[in-house]
Amino acid sequence: MPFTPNFISPSNESDNDLWFVYHQDQLLVKKTTTGYLVPRIRDLADFRPVLIRKQFIGLLDDTPCYAAEISTDSVVSGNFALKRLRELFFGQLDEELVWIAGQANQLVDWSRSHQFCGKCGRQTEDGQDERAKVCPRCRLINYPRVSPAVIVAVIKNNQILLASNMRFKSKYYSVLAGFVEPGENLEECVAREIKEEVGISVNNIRYFASQPWPFPNSLMVAFLADYAGGKIKADNTEIREAGWFTADNLPSIPPRITIARQLIDWFIKNRL
Repeated sequence: MPFTPNFISPSNESDNDLWFVYHQDQLLVKKTTTGYLVPRIRDLADFRPVLIRKQFIGLLDDTPCYAAEISTDSVVSGNFALKRLRELFFGQLDEELVWIAGQANQLVDWSRSHQFCGKCGRQTEDGQDERAKVCPRCRLINYPRVSPAVIVAVIKNNQILLASNMRFKSKYYSVLAGFVEPGENLEECVAREIKEEVGISVNNIRYFASQPWPFPNSLMVAFLADYAGGKIKADNTEIREAGWFTADNLPSIPPRITIARQLIDWFIKNRL
């Protein structure tokens, strides 16, 4: 059974519940000989962390799942570790759990950053009939934030455009991406981002797929596009270098769990 999101928690918590617990942007995991597990509440009894901003997030195979944050006073010890979510992309945690952990990260971040009303400054309260933060004074409602972004594979004959981003810690290459601006549709964003970052034009923009990207709150909407003209020139602000690559001569690329890799794998499958 897939994960079913929900904000109405069961009447009772049990020792079998899964807890997606964060300290800043790191997930608390239980170490095993083959990788990591998401702890259950009975596991946390080993060192009794102080949990804040607790919230129910849904059911996985009828198992309740919760998100929470560790108080700064808690010390992680024993068979536990704190891992950045990106580190778990490489098969160290079940993929379905990775995405649930991503949702938990997004909700914890939202809860932390919406403790007070942005309009009048009053402390907010949890909504009773939906997942929201409600101001008891002015009644302003804030929902979990989702920031739309586009990601696109640009194709030129039997080549794909790949670039190395300034933010990448390791020198791997990926397809281009960027956030949607106010008043802009997704296709306009695709064309603008590519023009700004590498100086070329595209056409025949078509939808591919989408994927939540919880760092901390993006929705990646993926597209394919065809090269229409211009010479590649990296902006040296976001993009370090970029170029055209054939399917049999690719640089280091993102892990399979990412939608960027799905776009590149589509290109490999259809262009070899």
